[in-house]
Amino acid sequence: MTHGPSDWNETLADLERRSTAARAMGGDHRLVRHNTPGRLDARARVSRLLDAGSFTEIGMLAGNTAAPADALVAGVGRINGRPVAVGAEDFTTLGGSIGPAASRKRWRLADIAGRERIPLVMLLEGAGHRPPMPGDPGSGGPGDLQAQARLSGLVPLVCGVMGPSAGHGAITAPLCDISFMTPDAAIFTAGPPVVEAALGERITKANLGGPDVAVGSGLVHNVAADDPSLLDDIRSYLSFFGSSAWESPPWMQTGDTEPRRLDDLTEIVPRDGSAPYDMHQVVSRVVDGGMFFRVQPDFGSSIICALARVGGNAVGVVASQPSVMAGSIDADAADKASHFISVCDSFHLPLVFLADTPGVLAGSTAERSGILRAGARMFASEARATTVKIHVTLRKAFGFGSSVMAMNPYDEQTMSFAFPGVTLGAMGSQGAGNATGADEPTRVELRRAEVESSYRSASGLSYDQLIEPAELRNTILASLEVSSRRRMLPTGPVDRPGISP
Repeated sequence: MTHGPSDWNETLADLERRSTAARAMGGDHRLVRHNTPGRLDARARVSRLLDAGSFTEIGMLAGNTAAPADALVAGVGRINGRPVAVGAEDFTTLGGSIGPAASRKRWRLADIAGRERIPLVMLLEGAGHRPPMPGDPGSGGPGDLQAQARLSGLVPLVCGVMGPSAGHGAITAPLCDISFMTPDAAIFTAGPPVVEAALGERITKANLGGPDVAVGSGLVHNVAADDPSLLDDIRSYLSFFGSSAWESPPWMQTGDTEPRRLDDLTEIVPRDGSAPYDMHQVVSRVVDGGMFFRVQPDFGSSIICALARVGGNAVGVVASQPSVMAGSIDADAADKASHFISVCDSFHLPLVFLADTPGVLAGSTAERSGILRAGARMFASEARATTVKIHVTLRKAFGFGSSVMAMNPYDEQTMSFAFPGVTLGAMGSQGAGNATGADEPTRVELRRAEVESSYRSASGLSYDQLIEPAELRNTILASLEVSSRRRMLPTGPVDRPGISP
């Protein structure tokens, strides 16, 4: 008996009808209302994020017909040629709310990401869990948040908040390594209607969880101008990382991988240790092509955290910012740096510390903000880091501030350097004189000792070498070369014992 194509026609037509309905999301009228300038729907977001034609969807027919794809577009694709798992909440379908099928899809994405050792990207715009609907599959499926939490440090986890995000879905953001949001997005435990019903507080989405709140609290790392910019930022961010903790970061030909002197650096960095300057200018001259990706630029801004390449090697830069509070480290800066250091260490990015700080911030406001605990958290992250650590002190590093910036001697740095004339110690000479009630001759001696501190430290090998500022990039390049054999060894997840302070 022979069988022809006609035997399949009805079956394939039925599959196409169901698939077309799922791809229609919430319908044309809702899509038109949603897709204003700078905003994309869930499927368009996935298409923009991934390499063209690389998306393979999973769970398109999950759930029931009242909720196409159960309001979650999910699957796998490629970013810059490398596989990723991605999920995008569909706000045009029941407000992007999470049903039982979507919960299973979220778990399945985490399962695929962990099993295949690929990054997981979640794009949020949804109302959290919704009440059961007729036709929903039974509850009691696997926990997606538990699955995601267990991926931390094993594969890169990235989140984009692209509209209102509440409840269960919103918890995705703090579980990720980095989270981005658009100016019109908001993220909160519960939205304004629930807040008003429970607390009697009337508040807008923006005031409850918009960028000012989410970035100001440290929950969200970066804000992008619109949907396409956010998706481009995710692609850029992932380019610095291997696909998992079992891979080294990819080397890239940047067109600026060779040694070069920075002869204008002394025009940027004042010799006077109390004079401010913009450390961004130093970083731009050190890294390849002057290009770097800032992480949390609007939070804890007395420390710069950035991803960059030096000699084609992906690195994490942790740098004091003397133009903000003279580079003093407050609780927000320490918390930001602690998380950034842990992410870089988890995925084997060398860390470059550029220190120019009078120390951790003092005073009653700083103490009430928990500066000691935050500073200790940053120090613990730095001290436990197993990746390559390269340290340079530019002008000053006092007290505990020097420790959190990886300056301590014998702190397992690959190499440690300083500019000549740096001032070091528990505190500056003026503070020491005031604290001890020193007379004028003693203050003069304290100032002299401060000026000589870099050579005294070098004599005891507290630094490997004092370098002229123009050699800063070349010294970092040489240190990366020294570490190249270690970085070529087989990698795996970081064994990080201990409890964060």
